[in-house]
Amino acid sequence: ENQTSGSDFILLGLFSSSHTSLVFFSSLFIIFILTVTENVLLILLIHRDSGLHSSMYYLLSHLSLMDILYISNNVPKVITNFLYGTRTISFAGCGFQVFLSLALLGGECLLLAAMSYDHYVAICHPLCYAVLVSDSISVLLVAGAWLVGKQNSIVLTAYEIYFPFCESRVMDHYFCEIPALLMLFCVDTSHYQQGGIDVSSIIFLLTPFSMILVSYVKILHTVLQTKSSEAQRKSFSTCFFHMVVVVMYYGAFIFTYMRPKSYHTPGQDKFLAIFYTILTPNLNPVIYSFRNEDALKAMKILLTCLPLAKK
Repeated sequence: ENQTSGSDFILLGLFSSSHTSLVFFSSLFIIFILTVTENVLLILLIHRDSGLHSSMYYLLSHLSLMDILYISNNVPKVITNFLYGTRTISFAGCGFQVFLSLALLGGECLLLAAMSYDHYVAICHPLCYAVLVSDSISVLLVAGAWLVGKQNSIVLTAYEIYFPFCESRVMDHYFCEIPALLMLFCVDTSHYQQGGIDVSSIIFLLTPFSMILVSYVKILHTVLQTKSSEAQRKSFSTCFFHMVVVVMYYGAFIFTYMRPKSYHTPGQDKFLAIFYTILTPNLNPVIYSFRNEDALKAMKILLTCLPLAKK
C-alpha cells in the first residue's frame, strides 16, 4: 500500500511474485500471444479471401476484434505488474478497464446471439438466407451490438464512479470489475445492483443466452429430419463445440454478475473471470472458424503464398 497514491487501487492479481508462479505467468503470456495472433490472423483471412466475404464471417471478424480488445484490456496489466513487482492501478485506469469490459461484455453477448441467428437461418431457412441475413442486416446487427454495449457501459460506469470508497482500496482480483469494486464502496449499492446490474444482466446475458439455446434446439431438430448421417454427425459436432464455448462464456458471466453481493468471494470471482477474459477469447477462433473447411482452405492458400511472396 505504500506504493500507491491516494486514488490508486491495489490489485492482488492472479498469482504472487514467487518462483512457483513463473509457470503460471509463462502460461498466461503464451495464451495471450496465441489469442491475439489467432484473432488477428482470422481478421486478415476474412479481409483478404473473397470466399470468406459472407455475413457469417463478417460477424466472426467483429467477434475476433472484440476478443482482442477484451484480453488486451486485462492481461497486459497482469503481465506488467508481475514483471515490475507492482500491483497498483490508477483511478482512471481502473475506470477505463470497467468501461471497456462492460462495453465488450454487452457487445459480445449480443453478437453471439446474432451469430446464432445467422446459423439458424442458414440451416433452417436456407432459401430465405439472402433476405433474412443480407449484408445490410449484418451491418445493423454488428453496429447495434457495438453501440448498445457502449451505451450500457457508459451508464453503469458513470453511475458507479460517484460512489464513495472506503479507506481500503485493495481488490483481490487481477483487473477492475464491478463485483470487486462493489466490495469497496461505503454506501448501500442495492439500488445500483437492482436497477443497473440486474436489468443489464437480463438484457445482455439471459435474453441472448436463451435465444442461442432456442436457435440450436431448432437447428438440431432440422438436422435430425435429414437422412444424411454424415450431415447429422457434422452438425452435432459443430453444435456441441459451439455450446461448450457459449455455456462457458455466459455461464461464468451469469454466475458472477447475477449473484447477490453477499455471496461473492474473491477466489470464485477470479476463477470465473478467467473463463470469459482469457479462455473464451482464445477458443473462439478455433471453435467458430479454424474448424470450418472454408477458413482452413483460406489458411492453406495464405501459407502457400507466403514463401512465393518472399521470393
